[in-house]
Amino acid sequence: MQHSIKTIGLFLFILGGQICFGQNTDEKLNEAIKLMDNGKVDESIVLLKEGSKLEPERFDYQYEMAYAYHLKSDYKESVKILEKIENHKSVTDRFFQLLGNSYDNVKKPKKAIEVYERGLKKFPNSGNLYLELGVMHLDDKDMNVALTYFEKGIDVDPTFPSNYFWASKIFCKTTEEVWGMIYGEIFMNLERNSKRTAEISKLLYDTYKSEIKFTGENSFSVSFSKNSTINISDLTNPGKMRLPFGVGVYETTLMISMLSAKSIDINSLNNIRSSFVDNYFQRGNDKTYPNILFSYQKQVKNAGHIEAYNHWILMKGDEDGFDNWMNSNKEKWDNFVIWFTDNEMKINE
Repeated sequence: MQHSIKTIGLFLFILGGQICFGQNTDEKLNEAIKLMDNGKVDESIVLLKEGSKLEPERFDYQYEMAYAYHLKSDYKESVKILEKIENHKSVTDRFFQLLGNSYDNVKKPKKAIEVYERGLKKFPNSGNLYLELGVMHLDDKDMNVALTYFEKGIDVDPTFPSNYFWASKIFCKTTEEVWGMIYGEIFMNLERNSKRTAEISKLLYDTYKSEIKFTGENSFSVSFSKNSTINISDLTNPGKMRLPFGVGVYETTLMISMLSAKSIDINSLNNIRSSFVDNYFQRGNDKTYPNILFSYQKQVKNAGHIEAYNHWILMKGDEDGFDNWMNSNKEKWDNFVIWFTDNEMKINE
């Protein structure tokens, strides 16, 4: 069947109009998001409503509008918009996060939990949704259940930082500080420059200070795991020692790495942590207990930057000590920053 030139011309005109129409609505959406990012939420909503009228079936206009109302603390309007599009084909885990947050903010925590759980059925590997469920139980002071969600979030979405952040904060308040130390340092590598990074830096330093005790001129103890305070004398009688990871590996390796330490500050901790890396691998612990954090520390040390890295990790716990060190080691610091920028911790499943 042949088409007349007139018919073809009409088809091209319609197609061109559709392309132009789509471009215009995309531009309108992008402009609305820019306005929102710049704090002009009301102006953003005006554009989003205009775009939504042009393309009422588009998910992104509705979602962004709900987010804009959420920013205005109009959570009821946010819920109203989101409820209408839950079954949209373009729904994401972020949708369930926003709807759950909105329910929580209108004092409907049970509805929020239901939403997060529905979201996990569709997106079982969402670190965001495990985070939200953990925070809900944290608000209820149920630390054990909260930790279960945070650690599951780490398990299914290991590059998402927030679950490490909360797991570290909780563990450093328990008798299992070892996991707070590990999760906290991984978090700092995933989220390198935020207020939360500074908070965890101080937490790690303070935990070292509180859990390492000098009990005499030539004696000390460490306690980073349940029912276990290892004294230096225990190393000569290993038969008495329990051997879960926290005690048998982490604490023992830390003790061996402290043999020349006389005090705990940012500089002595650098020496201890540097020795820890050597001892961990020399004792073959990496074979029995492979650990991405200690492997990355070894990578940093092999590159010649462990001193600067350790000072960065602990800088907020001893800011004067860090400043003094950096003023005397500017070239080391600058070289580390260049290397660190190009060599992030690589986390896979």
